[in-house]
Amino acid sequence: VQLQASGGGLVQPGGSLRLSCAASGSIFSINVMGWYRQAPGKQRELVAIIDRNNNKRISDAVMGRFIISRDNAKTTVYLQMNSLELEDTAMYYCGASRDTFWSDYAIHYWGDGTQVTVSS
Repeated sequence: VQLQASGGGLVQPGGSLRLSCAASGSIFSINVMGWYRQAPGKQRELVAIIDRNNNKRISDAVMGRFIISRDNAKTTVYLQMNSLELEDTAMYYCGASRDTFWSDYAIHYWGDGTQVTVSS
């Protein structure tokens, strides 16, 4: 499975960006896809995930501002990021798992990441 992330960039506080993660290869094996982020000097953290049945998990830090969605073909996951804050600045990584949403899932595949910088 290969994951290609795109859509990052520089945006002012309060602005919006949409990230995309396109999966290719043995996508039938993927149940969960989502986004993690890592800021300099910090650990990678969950942003949002979604499974084939449209179950979603959103971190408290972005709840109400970010929306995760998935296309009907289940090959691309989107992260609509609104009301961006300085603290959202990070490298955003797309991840995918073969495990089920309700399990203690592991991320089996990672994309290269896309940089999001929020700055005035």
